[in-house]
Amino acid sequence: MRGYYDAVGSLALPPICRCPTKPQLKPDVQAEYVMRRLLTLALIFSTLAFSSGCVYRANISQGNLLEQEDLDQVEIGMTRNQVRFLLGTPLIDDPFHQERWDYIYYIRIGRDDATFKRWVTIVFADDIVTELRTDQELDPNL
Repeated sequence: MRGYYDAVGSLALPPICRCPTKPQLKPDVQAEYVMRRLLTLALIFSTLAFSSGCVYRANISQGNLLEQEDLDQVEIGMTRNQVRFLLGTPLIDDPFHQERWDYIYYIRIGRDDATFKRWVTIVFADDIVTELRTDQELDPNL
């Protein structure tokens, strides 16, 4: 049996295409092209490196924000329920000092230290306000 190509004949190959090639650049133009590419890449990488170091820090507000007009209404002789109505419940309920309520508030903006701090203590005796301390110092490192 004869082969397939012998029976049909050999396939004719298409002629070799001589496509135009990319012209070669002159050495000085080629060096300028390479330098522009390197400069563009360096600019992109440096922008990425510098922008990754700028991390946003959210403002932090902690505690009970007390208005001065509400604090002015608290008087010695008021009950716990009256104080709770004016100022709200304290943020932390201290089981070791049940006769004392501490209202602490501070706000920290970005990476700065706390810009506004307040610490108010109300002391009770038999569920009646006996002492009100308003100007106490908080830790300066807050």
